[in-house]
Amino acid sequence: MCGIVGYVGQDDAWPIIYEGLKRLEYRGYDSAGIAVVDDTGALHFRKTVGKVSGLDASILGAAPRGSLGLGHTRWATHGAPSHANAHPHTDCSSRVALVHNGIVENYLELKRRLTASGHVFQSETDTEALSHLVEEGLSLGLSFEEAFLRMGRMVKGSSAITATLQGEDGPICALRLGYAGGIVVAHHEGQGIVASDLPALLPVLEHGSGTPSVGFLEGGEMAVVSRDGVRYFDLDGNAIVKQPRRVSRDDVLVDKGGYRHFMLKEIMDQPQAMTAALRDRADFANGRVELPGFPLPPSAIGALERVVLIGCGTSLHAAQVGRHYIERLAGIPAEAESASEFRYRDPLIGPRTLVVSIGQSGETADTVAAMHLAREKGATLLTICNAEESQAARIADGALYMRAGLEVGVASTKTFISSLTILHLLAIYLGHARGRLDDAATRRLVDELSRGPGLISDLLGEADSYRDLAYRIGHYGNFLFLGRGASAAIAAEGALKLKEISYIHAEGYPAGEMKHGPIALIDPGMCTVALAPNDVLRDKTLSNIKEVKARHGVVVAVLTDGDDEAASEVDYPLFIPEAPELLQPILTTVPLQLLSYHIALMLGCDVDQPRNLAKSVTVE
Repeated sequence: MCGIVGYVGQDDAWPIIYEGLKRLEYRGYDSAGIAVVDDTGALHFRKTVGKVSGLDASILGAAPRGSLGLGHTRWATHGAPSHANAHPHTDCSSRVALVHNGIVENYLELKRRLTASGHVFQSETDTEALSHLVEEGLSLGLSFEEAFLRMGRMVKGSSAITATLQGEDGPICALRLGYAGGIVVAHHEGQGIVASDLPALLPVLEHGSGTPSVGFLEGGEMAVVSRDGVRYFDLDGNAIVKQPRRVSRDDVLVDKGGYRHFMLKEIMDQPQAMTAALRDRADFANGRVELPGFPLPPSAIGALERVVLIGCGTSLHAAQVGRHYIERLAGIPAEAESASEFRYRDPLIGPRTLVVSIGQSGETADTVAAMHLAREKGATLLTICNAEESQAARIADGALYMRAGLEVGVASTKTFISSLTILHLLAIYLGHARGRLDDAATRRLVDELSRGPGLISDLLGEADSYRDLAYRIGHYGNFLFLGRGASAAIAAEGALKLKEISYIHAEGYPAGEMKHGPIALIDPGMCTVALAPNDVLRDKTLSNIKEVKARHGVVVAVLTDGDDEAASEVDYPLFIPEAPELLQPILTTVPLQLLSYHIALMLGCDVDQPRNLAKSVTVE
């Protein structure tokens, strides 16, 4: 969720970058920094720990002057908030300034190789390895653009990377890998600006005439921005043509990131949302989970007798997945309850119960009321929400914030992925504290989590393929979603998404329950969506699929790449990458979101504001 701003033009870069960072501060405020190339071509760095306001000239002294620079406001992932870990980062010779949003999955491998060849690192971040890779390319005689592109080809994981080089005529290079960390590039009247979100363009819009042309980088695309214009390339260095579009001030204030709907933008934001949920909680270097904001000391976790997870709608489905995580990894009895029902009975909870509320807004009336009831009964209250000043955050003993950024679409997407990620972390944390998971098992689970954003990015690279499937099955008036284990909750979430935005009747069921009633509905007019990833219950789900096919039902199935046997049994196979079993609920969610979106689009429904629904349900 880090914020990136780069500027090249005729004006003083510092105030433009500073104002842009202030507008992006919702993306991160553990530390911030700006690098400016002065009129002699020298690089000057200013950094602060905390909010962007710490870069104000009244605090740091006179700002460096120059018309080229980069800025960054950070949420920590690798390395705690500190002056050394703040971006921009540089290389051994201080020729390069580089900022980054995302996770470099292979940074330890890169760092070891670079260190062995004489590079000296000054920070704990994964980002610094990128600036050293650029330096390495320059030392091989490559141009700055070639060295930057070479670096991009060596990086694994979803990232947005922007860099510049000392020298008064240096360009800004920007690269997007995967689907985390958006990059928007604008050029107008001899001024170029690179940013992670449109609001950073406001300083240029407000001081120039007309409107700038804007391009949005897709995964695997690079931009070279200079005073003369913008050039685009793919990762092989081939020039590509992007069709820029004009944006107005209103477009900047309400940013869809170039997508047709907020919902689609927010689906595409999910690698970044997962990265944000992991930051400063998953210690990838040491293989640990740390949960600042968790309300119990480690010594009290062993005394817990029960965990109760509560939520409504999508958050209830997250709770149902969380129950599987907690029982499996932490060995604590866990329940998932509808907050709207929980509050109207006399639940048996007490001081040895941990109640976890889940909700995007933290203002849902039923969930807030259920939290008050839990507090009255003496339970420890933890909330997982996306709003720091919400009622849920004020009531709870501790909070784990989603950090997903603003979610405008009424149908929750990225906040669901954020919830699942935090619940996964919570289960690991509890399991290690209780001795259920040793250090080696914890490290393995943390390493697996680090792959999540990249795997989601892989899925999103196929997003357009769902349009054709929507036209094939969108005419069905009834859908049955099936899954087993944690996938049963994802099936319910998939059915909810389809109902919410397309107004098609859909039900989510545990697949084993199908023959206890719903099988009576199966006929050629019913479409069944089955979740059968390669887990311990895959074979049983495949048997249920065969039962549907035996009754002439149409089946769409979400399968693991390479499962040709299951694919041969269904009408329309969809695939997720091979992944650890505990990551599969996150991955199987994405195809269901995309399918629902494209069906609703085909039917002409209002995707972002479906009828009768509101983003935050603050009444009973």
